[in-house]
Amino acid sequence: MNREKRIEILKILQAVMPKVTTELEHKTPFELLVAVMLSAQATDKSVNEATRKIFPEANTPEEILKFGPERFLDCIKHVGLYKGKTKNVMKVCEILRDQYDSKVPEDIEALQKLPGVGKKTASVVMNVAFDAPFIGVDTHVFRVANRTGYAPGKTPLQVQIKMEKYTPAQYKPRAHQWFLRIGRYICKARIPECWRCPIERLCEYKEKVLVKPEPKKSKTAQLLEGEQKDLKNT
Repeated sequence: MNREKRIEILKILQAVMPKVTTELEHKTPFELLVAVMLSAQATDKSVNEATRKIFPEANTPEEILKFGPERFLDCIKHVGLYKGKTKNVMKVCEILRDQYDSKVPEDIEALQKLPGVGKKTASVVMNVAFDAPFIGVDTHVFRVANRTGYAPGKTPLQVQIKMEKYTPAQYKPRAHQWFLRIGRYICKARIPECWRCPIERLCEYKEKVLVKPEPKKSKTAQLLEGEQKDLKNT
């Protein structure tokens, strides 16, 4: 894909989603960090349900530590991988309290040294909380970047490097969210809904689904149809 086509894609996405931001509910960089840590292999909806129980009472490292691992774990049981996430969040809270005056460091390398914080999590926090020019690559961004041809790569790191290289500075603050939303709601893993995608004509995916598939009929409906045909033939 050439530069002109990439720019056109970004312009369209900006026009369609001018004020897009993360769907993870948060008010501070620390709340965002915790929410993104919890979001690994989980939906934003399930994470928001958990943090609504936690943040009103505990939204600083000290308060989370007082909240305690048992109560925290109980609040995030439905999120998945809850034991490991609870352990990592508690460790992160201790480190932030002891080394960073309970503040989230505005440095991607420092963030990646925190337990349970990988490059994707660190990039999302830097981008959303601090407007830094990083593009986090989750499964949705990875899929859209590859399917469209915008930034193909075999690993999330390869895709991130290319996306940050190909995306002009003025678009970087929102690029992650634009690709994430397209991937989550339109360019779905099983059946991409190309027929309603705003960037379909620029997309280089070879297996586009340009016509909305007919909804599958239930077994009951199929049986009724068969019976009706039989009645007509009698």
